[in-house]
Amino acid sequence: MIDIAYAMGGDAIAGGAKGMGAFIPLILMFVIFYFLLIRPQQKRAKQHREVLKNLRKGDTVVTSGGIHGRVTGLTDTIATLEIADKVRIKVSRGQIAGLSGVNDKE
Repeated sequence: MIDIAYAMGGDAIAGGAKGMGAFIPLILMFVIFYFLLIRPQQKRAKQHREVLKNLRKGDTVVTSGGIHGRVTGLTDTIATLEIADKVRIKVSRGQIAGLSGVNDKE
């Protein structure tokens, strides 16, 4: 009777080792997702925060809605953009997508 118990215990230990092997593909998939999806997104978010932090009056920007304008005023949360002569709008600073390569001297 004791021999049977040892035999069953041996199979349980071997089954546990096989179960850990089943997690290796999941761990591998997480590593792949991290390097292909999560890490690049964090890098873009960091660059966007740097652009918003270094924003100055006179910079030409584009908003996430596609509006191009020149920064005429800044607060902690609001940016005032001049989109045409004497036409100014206020946008949330977080909605500025980035710096624009368009010249206003047209």
